[in-house]
Amino acid sequence: MNRLKFNPPTELPPPSQPESKSISSELLCSSTIMLVISSASAVPIVAQIHPPPKISPKIDAAKTVFFDDQTGVPAVGKDALAQLEKWGRFQIVTDKSQADLILLLSASAPKGGHVIYSGGQTGTINKSGTIDEDAVPNYRRSAPVRDAYLTVFDVKSGESLWAYSHIWGGLVTGRNSAGARLISQLKREMKK
Repeated sequence: MNRLKFNPPTELPPPSQPESKSISSELLCSSTIMLVISSASAVPIVAQIHPPPKISPKIDAAKTVFFDDQTGVPAVGKDALAQLEKWGRFQIVTDKSQADLILLLSASAPKGGHVIYSGGQTGTINKSGTIDEDAVPNYRRSAPVRDAYLTVFDVKSGESLWAYSHIWGGLVTGRNSAGARLISQLKREMKK
């Protein structure tokens, strides 16, 4: 076996004083530049983590909505529907085929077309906005219920146009107020 042998220098020449200052000032300058670059790049990263939801033109143009409460807690859905009626922006219809939008209030965010009901049943949302329950629940699709989610779907394409979440329950937010607060958030976003 052939091995390479490293022979370190026996003695390094002492650095001259001007070179030492030059290296130290270069190091300080490059450190400052790196700090500025990393600080400047931190701002867009924070903005990407919590981007403000944008209202789709399809939501602005919509006249009718179908409200689908999938939280499993009737009081939450009732309060959200009351808030939606009080707002008066949309005509609420009972037939999905007559709606421009579907407002889905759920206990989990529909990620990739998947939802989980508060009772544990899972399902998928197809392009028409219909939720098909799984024969056997798949609990690995979503985190435990901590928030309520309002997702706005386009009836024709099944596309998710807007989504937002709110902490469910508690002394500050109110036990059943999450759905109503989500409707209020949609109202605020549409005013912008």
